[in-house]
Amino acid sequence: MRKVRVRFAPSPTGPLHIGGVRTALYNYLFAKKYNGDFILRIEDTDQTRYVEGAEDYIMQSLKWCGISVDEGINEGGKYGPYKQSERKDIYKKYIQILLDNGSAYYAFDTPEELDAMRKRLEEEKSSVRQYNRFTRGQMKNSFTLSEKEVSDKINAGEPYVIRFNIPENENITVKDIIRGEVNVNSSQLDDKVLFKSDGLPTYHLANIVDDYLMGITHVIRGEEWLPSLPLHVLLYKSFGWENNMPEFAHLPLLLKPDGKGKLSKRDGDRLGFPVFPLEWKDPETGEIASGYRENGYLPEAFINMLALLGWTPEDDNEILSVEQMIKEFDISKVHKAGARFSPEKAKWFNKQYIIKMPNDKLAALLLPEVEKKFPGTDILYIEKVAGMVKERMNFLSDFCDQASFFFETPESYNPKVVKKRWKEDTPETLSNIFNLLKDVPLHKFTSEYLENSVKAYIEKNELNFGKVLNPLRLVLTGTGGGPHLFDIMEAVGKEETLLRIEKGINEIKKT
Repeated sequence: MRKVRVRFAPSPTGPLHIGGVRTALYNYLFAKKYNGDFILRIEDTDQTRYVEGAEDYIMQSLKWCGISVDEGINEGGKYGPYKQSERKDIYKKYIQILLDNGSAYYAFDTPEELDAMRKRLEEEKSSVRQYNRFTRGQMKNSFTLSEKEVSDKINAGEPYVIRFNIPENENITVKDIIRGEVNVNSSQLDDKVLFKSDGLPTYHLANIVDDYLMGITHVIRGEEWLPSLPLHVLLYKSFGWENNMPEFAHLPLLLKPDGKGKLSKRDGDRLGFPVFPLEWKDPETGEIASGYRENGYLPEAFINMLALLGWTPEDDNEILSVEQMIKEFDISKVHKAGARFSPEKAKWFNKQYIIKMPNDKLAALLLPEVEKKFPGTDILYIEKVAGMVKERMNFLSDFCDQASFFFETPESYNPKVVKKRWKEDTPETLSNIFNLLKDVPLHKFTSEYLENSVKAYIEKNELNFGKVLNPLRLVLTGTGGGPHLFDIMEAVGKEETLLRIEKGINEIKKT
């Protein structure tokens, strides 16, 4: 049995969509489950659509997601180069094999002549409107030109493409791991271009040659490539590589939140969520598209969410480490139907990972942002506060908003809370609490001791707990929310607690 080898082969035509990240993730999980190799190959044969910076963006995205590459541009490997634009001579050798055995042919048709052909077929209401064995007899190619005419045109530098010679009336049957048996008759296929006039192959030729030479055993890719599968099978046969053909699995689409159509960048812009793993700045327009990393998502939560968009573990457990995913992943159990993306579910995953993250690790991630807003804050203090507020966070970026009162004295007080909680006798009540706290020794200024003391005071004076604790929370935080009140008091300390009570009484009196 051959060693499992899979590849993720994106084109650097823009930022990597989360659908592409999921494809990479499924390839990675499959490879690691069977102790195989995960290869990153850059398919940059379409130079007209090449976008500066996209290649590096792809590699940075995989790195952030924790998807490690075994062979690739940076990692090297014995099957390189791993960038298709650096493999031109290899493709020339293999296109010549197809020309020599009659599986490919030259075509010299101009764009205008191709447009005229399609327009004519449309006017004739022909059922065939593509370049194939029915229409190529009316075009300029190896079937209508003599060998000398073909040779003269090539020697004269006339532009040409090389097309695949689709065999007549051949039934093509191939098994897809996810979708079962795929059956197509060759009469439904057109003579696809394999080699372009710029001297580079199209995806169809390059990926077949590369997959064969790199020993790829399984091709796991998006369902948009399913219509190309019969052509790719025919190419394997034309090269005589049937016995080394990989197994195929075509993944379902990622759908819009309403389930109607493929998820796109426009959906993210319209509904306010990212569709890219990292922030992307368009090198031409300067337009910035948001990323999951910059929106405060943890990479572990991001890939956990992506893994379950199209696949469900046997035990229906939703929170899975990468190790668990590798152990449980089964490519044959990936769903055929499209997977609907839910921004709310993505938030839920992130929240679960924030909650279960150790406080010291969470504090380390929060430190850079805290340092920007509250310079000089001690990491141990951030750790303590993180433990108190993390259940209120959906994103890392929520921390400074949720926890601001731990780092600075409130400058204002929520007017709605003031109106609801601040009564005529509140200043007197809080002044009594101030005096009570002032007498608490510094070494006893702990959450438990403060809670017992304040509650004992309330009970002794037959006061309403809400009438005391709600305005006390207001002067300490400026809001009506936050973690356990006495935990806040312990965290900010005695001096700051007393300062806030005094300031709150004076400031709210003015309103």
